[in-house]
Amino acid sequence: MKIIYDIENLDCPHCAGIIEEKIRNLENVESASLSLPTKKLHLRVRTADGLLAQIQAVADSVEDGVVFHETGTHSHSADHGRGEWITLAVGVVLFVLGLLIERWQPACSAALILTAYLVMGWSILRTSVKNIAKGRIFDENFLMSVASIGALFVGHWEEAAGVVLFFRLGELFEHIAVTRSRKSVMEAIDLRPETANRLHGDAVEVIPAVDIAVGDRLLVRAGDRIPVDGIIKNGESTLDSSAVTGESVPLAVKAGDAVHSGCVNLSGVLELEATAVLGDSLVSRILESVENAAAGKPKLDRLITRFARIYTPIVVCIALITAIVPSVITGDWQKWLYIAMNFLMISCPCALVLSVPLAFFSGIGAGSARGILFKDGNSLEVLAKVGAVVMDKTGTLTNGKFSVTSVHTNQCTTSELLAACAGCEASSTHPVAVSICDYASAQGIAQQAENVQEIAGNGMRGTHRGRDILCGSRKFLNAQGISVPEISETGTHVYVAADGAYLGCLVLSDQPKTGASEAVRAMQNRGLHTVMLTGDSKEHAQAIAKQLGIADFHAELLPTEKPEYMQKIREAHGRVLFVGDGINDTPVLSGADVGAAMGSGADAAMEAADVVFLNSEPSAIPTALDIAGRVNRTAKISIIFALLVKFVILLLGFAGFANMWLSIFADTGVTVLCVLFVLASIQLHYRKGGKK
Repeated sequence: MKIIYDIENLDCPHCAGIIEEKIRNLENVESASLSLPTKKLHLRVRTADGLLAQIQAVADSVEDGVVFHETGTHSHSADHGRGEWITLAVGVVLFVLGLLIERWQPACSAALILTAYLVMGWSILRTSVKNIAKGRIFDENFLMSVASIGALFVGHWEEAAGVVLFFRLGELFEHIAVTRSRKSVMEAIDLRPETANRLHGDAVEVIPAVDIAVGDRLLVRAGDRIPVDGIIKNGESTLDSSAVTGESVPLAVKAGDAVHSGCVNLSGVLELEATAVLGDSLVSRILESVENAAAGKPKLDRLITRFARIYTPIVVCIALITAIVPSVITGDWQKWLYIAMNFLMISCPCALVLSVPLAFFSGIGAGSARGILFKDGNSLEVLAKVGAVVMDKTGTLTNGKFSVTSVHTNQCTTSELLAACAGCEASSTHPVAVSICDYASAQGIAQQAENVQEIAGNGMRGTHRGRDILCGSRKFLNAQGISVPEISETGTHVYVAADGAYLGCLVLSDQPKTGASEAVRAMQNRGLHTVMLTGDSKEHAQAIAKQLGIADFHAELLPTEKPEYMQKIREAHGRVLFVGDGINDTPVLSGADVGAAMGSGADAAMEAADVVFLNSEPSAIPTALDIAGRVNRTAKISIIFALLVKFVILLLGFAGFANMWLSIFADTGVTVLCVLFVLASIQLHYRKGGKK
C-alpha cells in the first residue's frame, strides 16, 4: 500500500537524507522517498501497523523536534522562526557592543563577545553533542561547533561569534526562501476552494467544500471558482480554465456540458450537479500529482546525495591532515589549526543537496500552472536530453474531430453502407468511429450490429442483418483477402465489406490543431528531429505532415509497429519523447524514454505516460521542453557554482588568504545564493512571463 506522511520542523537536507535512508531500511518498508520541498514522506509498505511510531523513532534518532503525522491532521505553525529572530537579535546586540568597546575595555569586550557566542551558538553546540551521542558526527552542527571552538582556542573571538551569527542567519534566510518557494508553487496549483454554495430548492447553503457529495446541486456565481467536477444542469457562461489547463482562451459552456473544478466562472450563473467529491476532482488530482512528482527524484538528485555522503568526510579528513602535518613540520599550530577550521566550515554540502531538488520541484510547479503534469523529476531530467519528438497524428497534432466528406458505394445504397459501418463502429471510442456514428445519426440511420469486435489499429468486425461486416483500412481488408479499390481523395478512408465483398468507402477529413505548425517549428528550432507516426492512410498522413512542416512520417502502422519505428528513431537520434492520446498508443508511450499524453485522450494513455498535457494543445510540447531545459541548467549551474566557490576558498584557505568570514560564506552564503538563483531562474521567470 501507498502512504504519505507530512513532516514538520525538518529543514536540514543532510538530516533529511539520513532519515530517508533509515526509513527505507525498516522491515515493512518497500520504498521511501522524502521530499524536502513539499515536506512529504512517500512510502510503499507491506503493512502500516505501528509504522508511524517506527518512523518517528527514526526521526528522533537523527534530529530532535522533527515530527511525522498523517496528511491533513496538523497545521503549520505561524510563529515558526520567531524564537530564532529573538535569539539572533540579542546575540547581535551583545556582539556589536563588544566590538564597539574593544579598544577601551578589552576584557569587557571579550566577555560580551563570548556571551554573544553562547547565546547564538548554544543550540548548535547542544545539537552537536546530542548528534555525537547518536553516532552522527559529520553534520553541519558538529562542523560549526568544532570550527567556532577552534577559533576561540586560537584567540579569534570575533570570528567565532561571527561564524555562529552568519551560520544562524544563513539557516534562517534559507528556511524563509525555501518556505516561500514551496508556498509560491503550492498556491499556484492548489485551487481547492474552502466553501461552496449548495442548493436546497431555492435556498442556498454555504458549506465546506470537503462536505460536497456526488449528486449535490451547486450554485456557481460569476467570479466563483468551480468547486468540484460536475455537469451543468442550468445556465450558460464562459469559463477561465487557464489555472487548470494553461488554456488562455475562455471556454463557452452550457447545460449538459461537463466542467472541471478549478475553472473560474466569468459571466453567467450556473447550476451544477457534482459528479465527484473534492478529493476526486481535477484540482485535487493535480495537487496530488505534483506532490507525488516531487517525491520521484531524478538521477542528478540521487547522484548529489551520494556525493554528499563521501564529500563531507573527505574534507574533514583533509582538515585533520592540514591541522596536524604542517603544524608538526613548521611548529605553527595556531596558523594551521585556523586553516583547518576554515576547511570544516566549507565542507557542509547543504547548497548542493538543497538546490537540486528545489529546482526540480519549481519546474514541476511551473509546468502544473500551465496544465503540464510531470509525474516525477526523472521525466524532467530525461526530457531535457531528448533528441527526437515522435507524435501520433489523430488527437495529438489534429483535432480528432472528423467529418465525413464523401461516401463511395459499390452495389449498395448510401443508407445501407452507413447502417452496416456505423453499427459496428458504435462500439468504438476512436474519433473516426464517433464521427461516423454522428454522421449516421444525423441521417436518421439506426446503428445496430451484433458480435462486434474491435481489432486494434485495424478496424471493426461485426454482424449486421445476418452479414459478416468488416470496417477498417485498405490494408486490413486486403489482409482478409478482400480486394478494394484505391480512393485517391485526400482524407482518412474507412473501407467496408460484407460477407467478403467490397461494399464501399467513407472518406473523413481532420484538421490540424491551432498552433500545431508553430509547435513543430519550435521543436525543430531546438535542433530536435520531429516524426509523425499514424495508422491513417499514407495520402492523408502526407498531406497533414506537409501542412505542419514534418518531413519524417510513417503511415498505415499497427500499434505493434510503432515501438519498432520508435526504436529505429532512437538509434538514429538518441532519446525519444513520444506524444499520443489513444489506447493504441499505450505500448509506445510505455516504451519511450519519455511518454506524454494529451489530457483529452484515453485514461490508459494518461496512466502510461510520464507527462500529461491537460490542455491537449501541441504548444504544450515545446513549453514542457523549455521548462525541462531550464530546470536542468539551473540545477547544474547551482552545483558548479557551489563546488567552484568551495574549491576556490579551500585553496585560498590552504594558502592562508581566507578567513572564517569567507569560509562561512562558502557554506551558508552559497546555500542562500543557490536557493535565490533557483527562485529567480524558474519561479520568477515563469511567473512574470517567460515562455508559457
